[in-house]
Amino acid sequence: MGMTTAVHDSLTKHINVEFYSSYLYLSLSAYCESINLPGFASWLRVQSREENDHAMRLFDYVNDREEKVLLMPISQPPLEFQSALDVMQSALDHERKVTELIHQAYALSIKEDDYATQVHLQWFITEQVEDEKEVHDIIEQLKMIGDKSDALLILDRQLAERGAWSFELYTRVHLKWLAINHMGLGLISS
Repeated sequence: MGMTTAVHDSLTKHINVEFYSSYLYLSLSAYCESINLPGFASWLRVQSREENDHAMRLFDYVNDREEKVLLMPISQPPLEFQSALDVMQSALDHERKVTELIHQAYALSIKEDDYATQVHLQWFITEQVEDEKEVHDIIEQLKMIGDKSDALLILDRQLAERGAWSFELYTRVHLKWLAINHMGLGLISS
């Protein structure tokens, strides 16, 4: 049920990339907090949780394939940015790099005739299209806003709504996942 060494190494590296992505989004969030954009900070924090979930999805997949997960050190992300636009451009640039790495992993799984990994990575490919579009849309709005601080504050409030809604949804989905996964262990009774 295992996988080739090349596929295993590729997925191991990608787990690290997803954890780094989570760390990067936290750094972007911290910067936005420091410039009094709590809505951006909240939105970026939600993104951080999603990236952590992506890493865990791969982590679980490698385990499900009866392979050992090898965790590597996570690099420190950048700490300083020039503006909200710079923050979001950094996020988009990173998402594009992640997309390329997923495409490489997918191509390798084709070369190695690893059909299960191809199917698993398809979810990530779809997710990357959505992530890149979402960040790109925010960048385009920031470009339209320019130096109009009142418009920036309106966008900040809109992003805060996504953050609050996503946290509530994330919590409900996570609790449901815990219930489903622990019922069989007798940890939660029906």
